[in-house]
Amino acid sequence: MQRMGMVIGIAAEHIAEYKRLHAGVWPGVLERIHRSHIRNYSIFLREPENLLFGYWEYHGRDFEADMAAIAADPETQRWWRLCGPCQVPLASRQPGEHWASMASVFHVD
Repeated sequence: MQRMGMVIGIAAEHIAEYKRLHAGVWPGVLERIHRSHIRNYSIFLREPENLLFGYWEYHGRDFEADMAAIAADPETQRWWRLCGPCQVPLASRQPGEHWASMASVFHVD
């Protein structure tokens, strides 16, 4: 299992909409996430900085293939078209990233 954290900005005027969307994530999107071996997925909001912090645990064996399956899923693509305009990617993210990956520096069970 691999723990993964990521961060992205959110436009202040879209926070309420983003919360509304995530209060009722579509079952097909959740199923695709599950089939791609992602567990314990959480998103946290930090105001007033307007940052979203995402965390998940990846339990698969081929992360690139699982992420490609998520990206190719039509229902997930429709979901992203709703959520994407709310988000403000960080200028410091790596090429090809939307959410910026974070390095793990501490964990305790």
